[in-house]
Amino acid sequence: MQADKISEQKLLEKIHQLIPEQIVLVENFIDSLYQQHPDFSLTLAAAKLSEPTLKKIWDNPDDAEYDQL
Repeated sequence: MQADKISEQKLLEKIHQLIPEQIVLVENFIDSLYQQHPDFSLTLAAAKLSEPTLKKIWDNPDDAEYDQL
């Protein structure tokens, strides 16, 4: 999960450096990706919504040894 946050942060930093016209292009590209796979956006939304609940299950001292696998 930490790697996802780092990748997300790097992507956001790159987007912040773009001019407004380029940001529109990026947004249009992302929209086209969602249109190609409409179920993906639903799956992504469900995954994001379940993250806080699953984090309680995944991040606990009893299972910490599995984090090393």
